[in-house]
Amino acid sequence: MKFAISYSTPFNGTDPDRLVAFAQHAERCGFEGLYVQDHFVLYPGASYGAAELPPTLPYFDPLDCLSFVAAATQRLLLGTGVLLLPYRHPVVLAKRLATIDVLSKGRMRLLTVGLGALPGEAKAMGVDFRSRGRRADEAIDVLRLLWAGGEDGVGYHGEFFDFDNLCSYPKPLGVSELPIHVGGSSRAAARRVGLRGDGYFAGGMLDEAERDRQIALARKTAADAGRDPAALEYTRWGSAGLSVDQVEQLANHGVTRIVVNLTATTADEQHDQMSEFAERFVARTD
Repeated sequence: MKFAISYSTPFNGTDPDRLVAFAQHAERCGFEGLYVQDHFVLYPGASYGAAELPPTLPYFDPLDCLSFVAAATQRLLLGTGVLLLPYRHPVVLAKRLATIDVLSKGRMRLLTVGLGALPGEAKAMGVDFRSRGRRADEAIDVLRLLWAGGEDGVGYHGEFFDFDNLCSYPKPLGVSELPIHVGGSSRAAARRVGLRGDGYFAGGMLDEAERDRQIALARKTAADAGRDPAALEYTRWGSAGLSVDQVEQLANHGVTRIVVNLTATTADEQHDQMSEFAERFVARTD
């Protein structure tokens, strides 16, 4: 089991010193990586189901944030949970992600993409909310194509993106393409994992039976498409208070990575929670 940590700017605020201290402590504790969230804009009434999002929540741009974290750390992998893919042009995104990967010496490796759930945000970005799934599928294909393409250039002709003979450099460090995990809590997301993803970051409020059905669907879809279902990673959220038994139960459901959410409010308390969790589950490096 791998263990990563989540940093929430809406919860923790935008103090850069607090962010750096958090990331450095996570690295000392031996956590695999740090995940940050994504929203371009919010608006009064924006909500996930019954949970309304205050419009003043301060979301950093996740890629700028991770670049900042990379400069202050040495080994911590960089993750998004999730990057709103339909609202970003993949030609620009391919360059930004490869740049971060090169400058961080190969640490932009926990990229998770999702569709977004706020219609007002889609409208603000000029994206038809109903088409965002198809747009994301094309964007994943374009990212992989540009990363793998050589000096002769590559072309793509789809519903949303169209180009010929493009060369995108630099390439990700030492690999032909970056891993792309898919976040979601629906069977459509699970099928997207099987067809295009390197892993599933399962969210939402679902029972274990439905979660089992979704990861099984992802693996079956991968096998049917001629991909290796065993290569798919399976990431889930977890609390800082997880017990050994609970982690073993998640492993029995096929989970390969847990991203830990902290409940403490102050920086010192959060560091203590990280240390305590690491003593139980993570090999310390300090």
